[in-house]
Formats: sequence, structure tokens, C-alpha cells
Amino acid sequence: MRFRDRREAGRLLAEKLSFLKDKENLLVLAIPRGGVVVGSEVAKALDAPLDVYITRKIGAPYNPELAIGAMASDGTLILDRSLASRLGVSEEYIQAQSAREREEIERRMRRYRGDQPSPDLEGKRVILVDDGIATGATIEATIDALQKTGLEELILAVPVGPRETIERLKRKVDRLICLHAPEIFWAVGSFYFTFDQTTDEEVVALLEGS
Repeated sequence: MRFRDRREAGRLLAEKLSFLKDKENLLVLAIPRGGVVVGSEVAKALDAPLDVYITRKIGAPYNPELAIGAMASDGTLILDRSLASRLGVSEEYIQAQSAREREEIERRMRRYRGDQPSPDLEGKRVILVDDGIATGATIEATIDALQKTGLEELILAVPVGPRETIERLKRKVDRLICLHAPEIFWAVGSFYFTFDQTTDEEVVALLEGS
């Protein structure tokens, strides 16, 4: 299964989430940048507000696309210690990358939200959206952070992710919607015909409802 682009993936996800339309206290939280394009389609279809939750991957040395962990905007840090050990990643590297990603989270929060405070999630039914899952580190850090906020229900909705990772994440949320969970998985982008880089400007425009 391949999606034409992130917008199509979002529309297909929204169909699977249609049972939530008109539910009270519903909020779509998307992970920037690409997840916001998917999340905007979900929010539009469900007539729900859209916001962002910024989590940053901590990439391996010499292979930044390979996640050895992730940091959420509340400081929650998830690390794959086993993978880091196999790759010989030092504690100094992890600390330096964590500090760098924390700065990037703060920059993006200012860019996307300006002076607006983060949404109050207490009692909310939250749909967490991204454009896909690879190792699951980013999503896992996000889930762990969100579970501390007093939300009523957490629904993870993604177009694609490796079957093993999807099965693992199912145990961490109230409900998980995934359109395609293949056993053989290379990269999220390989399941899209168009997988262009999403810009900060696009994210801001989507959050403003443009």
C-alpha cells in the first residue's frame, strides 16, 4: 500500500476515525512537521481543533535518520540503550544531542505557537497523529509525556508503521489506528509517492487554518 501524499493519508485516516466526529473535548495533536499535514486533514474531517506536540528524534552518529531515542517537549527522554550500546554511542554524545534537540523544540514552539500557551489536555480525548512510524522512538516519547497530562483518552493514528512496532505501541494507548502495518519495513517515505519536506511556513499556515 502506498499513499499519494500526506493529505491523502490524512483523509484515509479520517475515514477510520469518523466514529469520533461530534465527540466532546476532542483534540488533534500532530507531530511536526509532516504529521501536521496528515493531522490537518483529520482535524478538518472531524471538525476538531488542531495543535502540535513537538518531539524530536535523537539520531545515531553518522546516521541521523536512525533513532536511538527521542525527546518530548516536556523533557521526557526515551532511549534505546541496547541499540546505543551496539552502536558504541557515548553518554557525552547522547547528552549533547539531547541539549541540541531541546533547543530545537523551543525554537519550533516559538515559531509555531508564538505567545500562545500549550493546550490544556486534562479531560481531553486526544488523537495523536504523525505521517508514519519507523523505530517508534518519537511516538513513544510523545505518548509517555502525554500520559502525564490527565487526558481522558489517547488515540494514536498513523498511516503506516512496522507491524512489530505497531503491536508494541498498542499496549501504550487506549486505541491505535494504523492503515498499513507491513512486516517488512524500510522507511516511512517509501510508502508515499510524494514525500516532500514540510516547511515551518506550511506548518504555521495549517495551524492558522489556511
